[in-house]
Amino acid sequence: MVPVRKLVNVADLSRDWWDAMYSRCCDIIARPEIYSNSCSGKILASMFYEPSTRTNFSFQAAAQRLGAGVFGFSDPVGTSASKGETLADTIRMTAAYSSTIVIRSPQEGSATASAIFSEVPVINAGDGGHSHPTQTLTDLTTIAQKRGEIGNIRIGLCGDLKHGRTVHSLVEAMEMFPIISFYLISPQELKFPDYVLERMKNQGQTYEETEILADVIPELDVLYMTRIQRERFRDAGEYRRLKDVYVLTKKMLENAKKDMQIMHPLPRVDEISTDVDTDPRAVYFEQARYGMLIRMALLLDFMHLPRIAPVAVYDDPNAADGECTNPACITQSDTYLPKLVSRSGSDRCGYCDKKTTMMLL
Repeated sequence: MVPVRKLVNVADLSRDWWDAMYSRCCDIIARPEIYSNSCSGKILASMFYEPSTRTNFSFQAAAQRLGAGVFGFSDPVGTSASKGETLADTIRMTAAYSSTIVIRSPQEGSATASAIFSEVPVINAGDGGHSHPTQTLTDLTTIAQKRGEIGNIRIGLCGDLKHGRTVHSLVEAMEMFPIISFYLISPQELKFPDYVLERMKNQGQTYEETEILADVIPELDVLYMTRIQRERFRDAGEYRRLKDVYVLTKKMLENAKKDMQIMHPLPRVDEISTDVDTDPRAVYFEQARYGMLIRMALLLDFMHLPRIAPVAVYDDPNAADGECTNPACITQSDTYLPKLVSRSGSDRCGYCDKKTTMMLL
């Protein structure tokens, strides 16, 4: 199997690679002492341009449990980025000091851009509302640990599906597994972006869209709740109108399957009542611990890869007539980046997956 050198989108995963990561994770769970010095002398660079608790802490804990060192920042104000340093230069410098880079940014496609300039492996810890592949590894690990398998299940995705990078990534990852049925539960204003729905259709994934959670709870094997993401809204009034649209309570679980798993990437706000926490079906805090364990498996792989000088990347000829106009895309601020097209088609930006607009000559 060819070594994976980056994890910036779920498309970087394969079923064989996932099976190998999960097998290693299970061994880490069973024999943690074996791995306590397996990354001694290695260093993780932790670049968090956006607030995080679980992802940031779990990567740091994962590295330290493997015996690696950690450096980085959780606020770019104290870095040269505040002086105008480009992402490319920050990555080049950071790669010189580290064995692996993990980056979180509000700019969509930032991890893809980072991988272009890095000599060491790059891991996407969340890029805006676009993608969060290591949360997907966390989610897959949780389902596998709790159910024994990932296929043959019905999954309800509930809440902010428009901005929820965790559910965008999870749906794509589920293409690797058989017989997955999705229930997409959201108001019209927060439904999946078109590019996600188009990919689901193209992959033959089964899904049903609904606005009413109570109607589908009895059908579900997994209920994946998400918060309404205030930081992604441009209109504060719209956020206030939608923020309490779904609140899962103990009472609502009376009609749910006895072995249904309730998952949440966290942090929660109001979308899961605290009276659900004691229900044996609530696994979201266990889910957070599984995140650390699967990230240990990932770092164990990446930190031992050799440094490789980045290969120059030029404009994709298929992108020559299109411009990305997504205001959250990394290309809007870092205009030196080469134009890339998405694997979903030449009319989509290769960084953020949003549709490009044609230039008029």
